[in-house]
Amino acid sequence: MTDLADLSDIPPIQVFDGIRARRVEGDLVTLAIVELDPDAVVPEHRHPHEQNGMVITGQMTFRVGSEERALGPGGTWRIRGDVPHTATAGPEGAVVIDVFSPIRSDWESRQVLELMDPVWPRRP
Repeated sequence: MTDLADLSDIPPIQVFDGIRARRVEGDLVTLAIVELDPDAVVPEHRHPHEQNGMVITGQMTFRVGSEERALGPGGTWRIRGDVPHTATAGPEGAVVIDVFSPIRSDWESRQVLELMDPVWPRRP
């Protein structure tokens, strides 16, 4: 991957059903721009990576450990390593940004999808 790219030039991967991510990876950090279809569910899971994120468009309901909250644009989350978490997109879907450390090398096995225009940012 080049050091400078437009989001539209990064092919998405299939993370879960109805959930796609475009990755920008460094040596220690993965930046993921994640598109979620309406009502898409991120099933409960955990991973050793620290994860911070923010809703860009749409609505998300997150549960991190025992805390649950609905978040809209600008809503953020912090998930420490090995903490169980789940999320559900709202009825209009959502776009979120996730940052993981260390990198999500486990995503290497995910299906790479056909290159398509990103949901966000919208082109004029």
